[in-house]
Parts: sequence; C-alpha cells; structure tokens
Amino acid sequence: MTWQPELDELEARRRLAREMGGAEKVARHKEQGKLTVRERIDLLLDPGSFRELGSIAGSAQYDEAGRLIGLVPANAVTGHGMIDERPVAVTGDDFTVRGGANDGGLFAKLMIAERMASDLAMPIVRLVDGTGGGGSVKTIETMGRTYVPAVPGWEVAVANLARVPVVGLALGSVAGLGAARVAASHYSMMVKGLSQLFTAGPPVVARIGQNLSKEELGGSHIHTRNGVVDDEVSSETEAFQRTRRFLSYLPRSVEELPPRHPATDDPGRSEPSLLEAIPRDPRKVYRIRPIIEALVDRGSFFEMGRLWGRSTVTGLARLDGIAVAFIASDPMHYGGAWTAKSSEKLTRFVDLAGSFHLPVVHLVDIPGFQIGLEAEQAATLRLGVRAMAAIYQASVPWCSVILRRAFGVAGASHQATGRFNTRFAWPSAEWGSLPIAGGLEAAYRAELDAAPDREARLAEIETRLKALTSPLRSAEAFLIEEIIDPRQTRMHLCEFANLAYPITKPGASNFGMRP
Repeated sequence: MTWQPELDELEARRRLAREMGGAEKVARHKEQGKLTVRERIDLLLDPGSFRELGSIAGSAQYDEAGRLIGLVPANAVTGHGMIDERPVAVTGDDFTVRGGANDGGLFAKLMIAERMASDLAMPIVRLVDGTGGGGSVKTIETMGRTYVPAVPGWEVAVANLARVPVVGLALGSVAGLGAARVAASHYSMMVKGLSQLFTAGPPVVARIGQNLSKEELGGSHIHTRNGVVDDEVSSETEAFQRTRRFLSYLPRSVEELPPRHPATDDPGRSEPSLLEAIPRDPRKVYRIRPIIEALVDRGSFFEMGRLWGRSTVTGLARLDGIAVAFIASDPMHYGGAWTAKSSEKLTRFVDLAGSFHLPVVHLVDIPGFQIGLEAEQAATLRLGVRAMAAIYQASVPWCSVILRRAFGVAGASHQATGRFNTRFAWPSAEWGSLPIAGGLEAAYRAELDAAPDREARLAEIETRLKALTSPLRSAEAFLIEEIIDPRQTRMHLCEFANLAYPITKPGASNFGMRP
C-alpha cells in the first residue's frame, strides 16, 4: 500500500487547474492579443524557476459518491521564482476564470504572495488583469448575501512599499481593487492598446451620463500622462523585460544594498560633446537625455515616467557599476520649472531612492516653480513644497551638478541643506533669487524712469549685473564648492558613487514610499 492514488488525484487536479477557464475561454482570451497568466509567468521568470502555491485551489465539483468530476480553479496564480537568479514573488490574475473577479480563494492567494514577499524579503510582481481581487455583482447571488466592503491584508501590500520592490503591471482592463494594486507600486506599466485602467468601467460610468469606450475612459494615453501609471510599453513581452531590468538596479529588500555590477565603462571617460551642450544664449533650450547618456555607464540609463511631469526626468543608472538614481531638469518642457506633476514625480522618485539606498545624482537647471494661472489652479506650490520636503528628508548620499539655472525656492531645493552634499557647477551655471531679466525693471524702476533713454540705461544695467553673475565670482566666495570642466563630469560622478557606496547602510528608511 502506498499513497500513489492520492498523488494521482493531486496530479489530476493540477491538470484541471492548468486548463484555466477551459479551452473556449482561453481561445477567446488569446484572440484579444493577450497571453494567459501562465504564459506571462513563464516569460517573466527565469526558465523552470516558478514554484506555485495553491496550485489546486478553486471550486471543485463532486458526484454523489464524492468523486471529483470538475474543478474551476481560483483565478489567481501565485508563487515564487527567480529573475536573474534572484528570488521574486509573483501573483497573476487569470482573466479566463470569471474575468479576474473574486472567486475560489483568490484573495487569500493574493495576500499570501504579499506576506511571502514581506517576510522572506523578496520583490513582488503583480500581473493584474481584471478587477484583480475585487468583487462582482454575481458574488451576491453566489454568497446569498452581501458584505461591508473591506480589503483584508491590504495593509501588508501597502507596507511592502517601504520594505521590498513592488512592480504592478496592468495587462488588460483593470478596475477597482485591481487598479489600486497597479498604482500601489514602485514601478508600473500598461500595454498600449491592450490595457485600460479605471476606478469603475464604462457600464458603471454610463450611469453618470458618460458613454465612453474602455480606451477613452482609461487607456494608457491617459494614465501614463497623469502619473497613475509610470510607463506604457508596446507589448507584454516588453513589460516583462522592463520589469526584469528595473529590478536589476534594486536590492531584494531594504535590508540589503543594491547589487554592484561589474564595471563595463571607463570611469574616467571624457565627453568632448559636453563642452558645448549648454547654449551660451540663455533663451535657447537643449536636450537633457544625451547629457545623461554621456555621463552614465554606457546603455545603463533606465528612465521612469517619461510621459508625465515632463519638466523633470527621473531614472535609474549605473556609475562604475554602482546603481544610482538620476534626477534632471528638462528645459524642453516649461523651461525645466517645477510643475505640479513634476513635483509629484520628484517626490515619488526621491522616496524610491531613499527606500532602497540609491545615491542620488541631480542635474540642475531649475528656473523656479511654474508660474501663471494654470500653475496656481494645479496647486503647484503645495506639491512643490512636498517635493522639497522629500529632498530635505532624504538621507542617501546626494550629488548635485548645476548645469545652468538654480533660481528661487525650487532652485534652492536642488539638495538638502544641513548635511554634506557633493556639489559641482558647470561654467554655464547661474543662480539667484530670480533671473536678472525677471527682476531688473522692478528693482531699478526709479533709475530707469529718470533716464533720458530708458532702453539704453536698461541695457547698461543688465550688462553691469551680468558681469557679477559669473559662477566664478560665487566660487571666489566659496558659495559653490567647485566649478568643473563639463567634459570631466563623468569622472567626478563615478568618484562620488565610489565614495557613497561603502558608507551606504541597509535598513528601513525614515520615510518610506508615498504611493
């Protein structure tokens, strides 16, 4: 006598579970251009590394003799595996079973993945498709009653933001709790044309008089531009590739340091193009991304949130193999001013860097906060002050390079005062409470009004003041620590990274991620 009959039944149940919603529903799912949940997990993880939990959970059917005759699997597949030989928890919604709505132990499976990630200190990837743990009106009839809304275990999912890297992927029409699970992450993506995300879908929204398609209501063109989701990609495969790359810059948890990769680029590499990267004419703009690419280890810049808060560029990169967080002003949008959206983006990114012990490099060209009616209506000042707080509360090593402007309160927040910051300036830098052109007429009004030739006197005063704004004058008074040759910037940044890495300490930060 052995236990083989029970093992045979176990395998039979697993075969039924792997059929997901059945051949017809799986075919319909794939006709929409979507991968099944098990295909997604296989593409995300290292081959053969997935270990499933709850492989036979679901709703079973039995005959009168108590024999199994069918199984509707729970519409969440949960377990752990490896990405680049490092452990990661993963949970994926199965849209072929009741459209991903709550069913057969689904929520318990979602929460065990969150607890596993937290307690075993490993990243978690959420593959969300459908309501992703939310309810369905059919649940009322199934249960024979309704219930007071609750999200048991949600505190673990939120707490994970301060403990382990969290990635949320919207891989279909995602609503309610599923949408919240995508948004409550360090990095999130939607697939262009395939994913939609909303608090409530078109049938519900129609009841308030808005008749919209899924794409019109919650397509990636909306949410990757308002900051709910970080980035859009062209395919599910690209989403999994970006997930793997994002995690490569981060530690397993806050209890470790980011992994250092072998150096692949000369840390002393000089970049001649940087000598003319900043136009001498202050009215002309320039492109910031080629500057970033020239400074970091070749090919290592991983931008996050490109389509929203566009006056600020954020991303991860490596300097001499060391993972760092890059922040840069983009003068192509609002002149690089801090807008409401860019301030939100900056806050989240600084929190990410602080949580996972990433030294920060800040390339500064800040004319100040955005001004005007649009800025006032968007509460720019409130959100800008919040970004300032995040910078001042950050405790990771910080290096600022002032490329051009640093004006006003926003410009003053290019680093956290009260502790040591590494800071350099290019010869193109200028700073002050406000640009000369913006305050000259107000400051010299009486003199200009008395002048026989107002325009000539204005030009004379401007020329006189410009001679005083040279960064060399500030360096003379030690108001800036060092002015450097732009071509040597990479060398200085690699030295900063190598000074910062040994003194960076693991552990939870005082200020975790603000979702």
